[in-house]
Amino acid sequence: MAGMLRVPRSRGALSGFLLILLGLWGGLIAFVGPYFHFAYTPDTAWYYSAGRLWLEILPGAATLLGGLILLGTRTRPVAMFGAWLAAVSGAWFVVGQTLTPLWNSSGTMAVGSPVGSGTLIRVLEEISFFAGLGVVIVFIAAMSIGRLSVIGVRDARLAEREVVVPDSDVPAAERTEELSRRAPASSVTSDDGTADQ
Repeated sequence: MAGMLRVPRSRGALSGFLLILLGLWGGLIAFVGPYFHFAYTPDTAWYYSAGRLWLEILPGAATLLGGLILLGTRTRPVAMFGAWLAAVSGAWFVVGQTLTPLWNSSGTMAVGSPVGSGTLIRVLEEISFFAGLGVVIVFIAAMSIGRLSVIGVRDARLAEREVVVPDSDVPAAERTEELSRRAPASSVTSDDGTADQ
């Protein structure tokens, strides 16, 4: 059973890498976007506010952490935790702006408004800073959760190999007996050339 908790690192490699990139984007775009006039008010690079902390930096950092966990772990429960952390962070990117006014009536946690020169640019800023970014993060994290929820044939074979690997503390006769019990039935040719089953 313990062998089934292990997964190959390749299982979460691509998803983890993408989540790391998306977390970096979500946490840093508010600070570097003004260099390209792709920002929210105030259009000032490296401007810090409570709104940017709670609505961009923290969910971006949590997504990055979830991606690192997913990329680096070899155990299924830890990888699932990383994927769930990223999924919750992505959901916060989507609903954070809507929910913060419920406990913050003074507006100190607001992130401002898009500064794009046209409607299309303002829509792209809204999508790439919050809603669209969060949806993509949730989608990738959900795919990872789905892949980790299923024990595939490759995982079962990996777990079986870990059990079959001989232990040096076990006597050779017992190891041979254990391996022969696990070996599939196949025809063996005897000394006289006839096939035994």
